[in-house]
Amino acid sequence: MISVSYLNSIYDKRKTVELIDKISDANFIHIDLMDGKYVEEKNFEINEVIDLFKDINKDKDVHLMVNNPENYIDDLLKINPKIITFHPDACTVTTELIDLIKSKGIKVGIAINSYLEVSRFEYLLDRVDNVLVMSVKAGKGGQEFIPDTYTKLEHLKMLKKGNNFTIEVDGGINKEIYNKLKDLDVDIFVIGSYICMNENFERPIKELINN
Repeated sequence: MISVSYLNSIYDKRKTVELIDKISDANFIHIDLMDGKYVEEKNFEINEVIDLFKDINKDKDVHLMVNNPENYIDDLLKINPKIITFHPDACTVTTELIDLIKSKGIKVGIAINSYLEVSRFEYLLDRVDNVLVMSVKAGKGGQEFIPDTYTKLEHLKMLKKGNNFTIEVDGGINKEIYNKLKDLDVDIFVIGSYICMNENFERPIKELINN
């Protein structure tokens, strides 16, 4: 499955989001929310996110790069997200937040930063629906894929056998890397620049899924 990120695009944010919503081969629109505290970059206030995405029909894959992500859940319900993923090291009580998101009928994911090991979060794998592996530094679009990500994915592929979660990879994915990741049980590919730096968003996705 492909989740399209709007962070790095030749168009403004609103037009980018509207164009992603129309891509027939995209499964999700990937919504990054950054607070300028957990990560250096800051993009939107929560009310701006609601305004931008409230009329979007594509399934919404939300990635919270914020401190105290529990404070955002009630507001995010207004855009009807399919998945909410957060960074466990950014919240007070991780298990309570997992339970809170699930209680809203939303799939819950944890995100693992590029500098952290999978083993640190193994205790959560039987509780979550999705594990997002950052393959770039969190908080900025247009970066190159970090090669160490492959080792993490091999580890997760092994752990997946005893658990029921999807594996999502976020950052720096192009055609070559996409083909390599397919062999590592990756379920969701977050792709931004490779798609959104083109005038026609449909063409690069078709190149990926048809090669």
